[in-house]
Amino acid sequence: MATTTSGTSKRTLYRLTGIAPSVDAMFDVLDAAQLEAVDAELHFPQERLGVPALLVTGSFEQPVASWCGEISRTTGCEVSRPVNRSAGLLMLAVDEEVYAVGYDQGFRLVPDRVKDRRFGLGFVIRRVDPGQIRDMVSHTPGNGRTDITLVPGGAPVWSLGVQEHAQIVRRLGGRLDGLQMTIAQNDRTKISSVEGGTGLRMRLGIDAMDLVTDIRAIARVLREEAPTPELEFVEHIVPVKDDNLVARLEEQLDDMLGERADGRIAVAVPSDHWDDYGAAQAFATRVKRSEAHLTDDFSLEYVLDRARVQRAGTRFAALRDGTVTLYTHTRAEKGDILWTSGVLRWIEAEVALGARRFFLLDGQWYVIGEAYLEAIREQVKTLITEAPAVNLPAWVLGDNERKYNESVPDLRPGYVCFDRDNVRTSLHRGNGVEICDLLSPDNVLVMVKRAKGSDALSHLFGQAVVAVQTLLHSPQAADAFARKVAAARRGRSLPMGFRPSKVVFAILLKNGTDLTADTLFPFSQVTLVQTAKMLQAWGVAVEVIGIQATSIPQSRVGIRHLAA
Repeated sequence: MATTTSGTSKRTLYRLTGIAPSVDAMFDVLDAAQLEAVDAELHFPQERLGVPALLVTGSFEQPVASWCGEISRTTGCEVSRPVNRSAGLLMLAVDEEVYAVGYDQGFRLVPDRVKDRRFGLGFVIRRVDPGQIRDMVSHTPGNGRTDITLVPGGAPVWSLGVQEHAQIVRRLGGRLDGLQMTIAQNDRTKISSVEGGTGLRMRLGIDAMDLVTDIRAIARVLREEAPTPELEFVEHIVPVKDDNLVARLEEQLDDMLGERADGRIAVAVPSDHWDDYGAAQAFATRVKRSEAHLTDDFSLEYVLDRARVQRAGTRFAALRDGTVTLYTHTRAEKGDILWTSGVLRWIEAEVALGARRFFLLDGQWYVIGEAYLEAIREQVKTLITEAPAVNLPAWVLGDNERKYNESVPDLRPGYVCFDRDNVRTSLHRGNGVEICDLLSPDNVLVMVKRAKGSDALSHLFGQAVVAVQTLLHSPQAADAFARKVAAARRGRSLPMGFRPSKVVFAILLKNGTDLTADTLFPFSQVTLVQTAKMLQAWGVAVEVIGIQATSIPQSRVGIRHLAA
């Protein structure tokens, strides 16, 4: 028997939900067919652990590895090698909560439906050093984009570019210290790394009592401690628990599934199976058919086509009952199976109920927490000013954004239009950087947008961050912009050493709706506040104004129509 001199080993711990803290309940939740497939042996180590416990051991066997046939065709050499991966799963109940620890492939025996998806993340945001974040996986609702950031040496969370509640943090890793666990028994100052998402991956005690003690320490943190202030934003996006509300959201999504694709439904890889996604060479998707649809990647088009042909009221259920199976080889045989899940874990959908925006991710509905939204709304009120630093004309509803921007200098002498007149440098080749849409007579950067949804405003706020960064940190870009201003103003350039002191976001909301903290899209509010914090930290003030709308051509209204 192999032994180890260390008292800890790096493992992934899961907390399971909806399971009674008994050995029988633990066994009942496991998949009988899967246990048979791994030739499982059951053990009952509760006497040694001192708590109800079930140990499952087995192996995933394949008589001939999937690569053997290929290498034989390539080389002419007959090759036949088996694959045998061990699997161990320890389930234990500690203080009425059920936990699971996987060994090698044992994590595959834990059913996804019983995993607490916020467990690992919840611990990390309470105990990781916010100045030493080493990896982060975040998802941007509305476009299916997942960003993976790796900083082996660690970096402050603010430097990673996460737009707080415009994004959902799905996994976070960093440096852990100050917690009395087995890893620190010999040296309380010893630092260990930790990663948290659905599961919690860290060094846990090997000896029975050490493991149980470590689990209790983790549970105590989740129960008694508040998130670190720099990371508390992670919990402001919360799961929807109201069954009636979930039913309404499912009805809305069912209706959407009957329409032509418009981008509100996108692909989102399950957060705890990125490795499987990267290793898979074939995807078999089954939605209301006996035969699976085989592709070399997850096919959203197929899923939406299958949902669309279902009867109204049954489309969501068809996806809920559908499956996606990942294979390690294109032949997609039983021995090549990596993982099987429900279709809903592979899609992200956005649904609006009134002014509130909900989104489906990993099979769970989420919403921005009301308390946080109220705090954000109060901050937005301070940014939307009734006495703006700029004086803009009304927007003729028939005009596009470029036509409006080009009309402003004629109606407001002293303004300069730089819409699409980008600054190019050795670092900003190609299209370059758009510094602003308009420059006011007193050198305020004005960013203009006609917005029907939050995506357009996210782009606007991002443009401001890039523009200010460019002027502050690129002398070449600042010089190029100064030359453009001097040319447009016929020799009257920017002050020497110009640094932007103010940015104004000028917004025509929908078709002229008054811009207030209540009418601005919720996700735009949180992105705006995050952007304002960033710019203000650089010494740049931020204002937001609504542009008045008119249906009368500008030549008739002259300069009498001002910004709202």
